Order: sequence, then C-alpha cells, then structure tokens
Amino acid sequence: MTVVGVLHPGSMGAAVARQVQRSGADVLWCPTGRSLATKERALRCGLTSVRDLRELTDAADVILSICPPAYAEDVAAEVATHMFTGIYVDANAVSPATMARIDATAARGGVTVVDGSIIGSPPSASKSPRLYLSGPEDSLAAVASLFTGSAVHPHVLPGGVGRASALKLSYSSYQKTSRVLAAVSYALAREYEVDEALLDIAQGRTTSYLAETDYIPQVAARSWRWGPEMEEAAATLREAGLPAELAEASAAVMSRWENLRDSSLGIPEVLEHLHEARESQPD
Repeated sequence: MTVVGVLHPGSMGAAVARQVQRSGADVLWCPTGRSLATKERALRCGLTSVRDLRELTDAADVILSICPPAYAEDVAAEVATHMFTGIYVDANAVSPATMARIDATAARGGVTVVDGSIIGSPPSASKSPRLYLSGPEDSLAAVASLFTGSAVHPHVLPGGVGRASALKLSYSSYQKTSRVLAAVSYALAREYEVDEALLDIAQGRTTSYLAETDYIPQVAARSWRWGPEMEEAAATLREAGLPAELAEASAAVMSRWENLRDSSLGIPEVLEHLHEARESQPD
C-alpha cells in the first residue's frame, strides 16, 4: 500500500487527500500545531493522525504540500531536515523561481520534487479540479496514479520543475485579478447608481476573455486610445474614494503597446511588446 502524507489539510488539502484514498493509499497527516477546525476536517476525511512530522516523513512514500503560498518554502525546508527520501509534491501557488528554490532545498536532503498546481475548486461529487504536474519523468506517473478514478484529474506537463507553477500563476493572474476588477467596477457603478445597468450589460457577455486570444492584437492596436480611457477610469475611481491601482495598471500595460496604433501584428509579436527591454547577454 502506498503511504501518502498531506501537509496541511485545509479545505483544498483535505479534499484532495480524500480523493487520494480512493486509489487505496493510506493518507497520513500531522496535527501538531494545527487548529481545531483543521483537526475536525481531517477527522471527517478519515485521515490517519501521526505523532509528529518525523513519523510522517519516515512512513510516507509521497508527501503532498498544499498550504498557503507564503509558507511553501518553510514547509519544504522543514521536511528536508527530516531526511525524507520519497517524492515531495509542492502543489502550492508559487512562482517558478520559488519552486526552483524549493527544489534546490529539497534536493540537498535527497528528496525528489514534483511541481504541482491545482486549477479549480476543492474536489467533490460535483467538482473536478485539474492537477498539473511537472518534474522528473519517472516520478510523474507515480503521483498521477494516486488519483486514478478520483475527482482530481492529473495532467503531466513536459519541461521539468517550474512548468506547473508557471501555468498556475498564468491562470490565476487573470482569474484572481478579474474577480477583483469586477468588484471595483461594481463599486464604482453603485456610487453612481448604475449598478443594475452594468449587470444587464455583463449578463449579455458570458464568454471568458481569456479564451478569446484572437482579440489580443486588437487590444494592442487600440491601446493608444484605450490607455488614456483607463487613466480617466482611474481618476473617476479616485474621486469616488475607490482603489484606482487596477485601472492604472491596465493603462501601464497599454502604454507598452502605444506605438502599435492600428497595427495588424499577430499574437506572438504583440505579446513580445509586453516584455521590458532586455539587455543583450555577452557572448
């Protein structure tokens, strides 16, 4: 039987751990320092409690780290001090650079690191998130097999550690920011008592802009006038006492396209213009 340790079973971690149990694995967790709510959650999910992290690292073949991103490096470093030699799956929303540091820290202790990212809500009878995995090829299949027949759908990415993390942040940079932007937009509309009209407009546009990649060059070609429009939006937000930073940031992005007025460039060329000027490297 494969033994899996989960660090630490929050709402996502506990739900993922429950899905791992479907593959027949024994799932361990360490209650030391965890809240009462976490303990109750682990109990509901049928996770096996161990005395301390040492006992967990000694017993586990695979460890899943699913915690707030601010703690990801510390958690990995603590596991490495216990000389864990199995597969360590960091499934946290961290940058590729952070993931590289986690990989380096773990490697010093003999740990095999798999980079993971969870896209979607906690798994349940009605929700099936994707788990993207990248890293050493011989370890990816072992991790993916833990979710056979479960509500978690594993997807293997080529290219090594860092790819899964990059995908997560590429998605969340849009998804999280767009949610916040929607809140700010409605706050401004309410200030002028036009929120119902804004909702009426929005309900007629159900397609995600993230899927409309063909529209990106058009945004670039129109940025010479859309940028100033966002600056006006920022000024209006400030006048209403609302956060203007998102609108200002949009204007700053569009300023990198201001010389593409009415251009007909393709997507790759347009996206390249978003990069800051990079200094050439010496030969």
